[in-house]
Amino acid sequence: MGKGCITVIKYFLFLFNLLFFIFGALIMGFGLWVLFDNQSFIAVLQESSDTVKVASYILIAVGSLSMAMGFFGCIGAIYEIRCLLGLYFTCLLLILIAQVTAGVSIYLQREPLKYEMAKILKDMIINYTGENRTTEHTWDYVQRTMKCCGWTSPGNWSENVLIKDNSENLYPCSCRNESLPGTDIRDVGMCEHLSSETPIYQTGCAASVEKWLLDNCGVILGICVGVAVIQLLGMILSMCLCKSVVQEDYTKVPKY
Repeated sequence: MGKGCITVIKYFLFLFNLLFFIFGALIMGFGLWVLFDNQSFIAVLQESSDTVKVASYILIAVGSLSMAMGFFGCIGAIYEIRCLLGLYFTCLLLILIAQVTAGVSIYLQREPLKYEMAKILKDMIINYTGENRTTEHTWDYVQRTMKCCGWTSPGNWSENVLIKDNSENLYPCSCRNESLPGTDIRDVGMCEHLSSETPIYQTGCAASVEKWLLDNCGVILGICVGVAVIQLLGMILSMCLCKSVVQEDYTKVPKY
């Protein structure tokens, strides 16, 4: 392989590793958002299920490892170190296998995950008091911003312990339809209605929430596909460069 061709491969590999480092940072950032976010629907699931927390830790780990591999790949490419290029290829292959396995597992388990999500939310609605600042207030935020009530329908709230055991006509304040006449509008907790009809939204949140999840899954899926393409290109280029390196020259590596 000509010297000019090797130089082109080396700098292309450096560029791909830089992109790989950036995509790894995006995946890690998404994992941190899932772990620490308390203002979206993810917080409701996270409080009630360990699955989301485990997924966030996996995303953080994969993102961190991708960033580390991008860094080592850059060093191996620029200074033509065969051991780093070989280690880089092996780790890329393992990460790619893990990503494909995780994607297939999630796809095969989508129906059980959907059922688990519905069960978590219905249990939360039954035990809702308006005092849990994380889960319940986040669900209030979801109902208020998506203009919906309950999971499948407003009828889910008829099973709530406060509504069932109270003689007053209560409804969740976050379900309040502002276009209808009624009592003062509050963001969280229970409100009392005096009219014969409850001034709430008449549609459940299931369709809106599923659309929200699909939109966000599309973003993370696009990132993962981008990372996978860069991984494959990085593996091909690293092998080409590794085969072209006849003897390693460690004097190129900067000493600190």
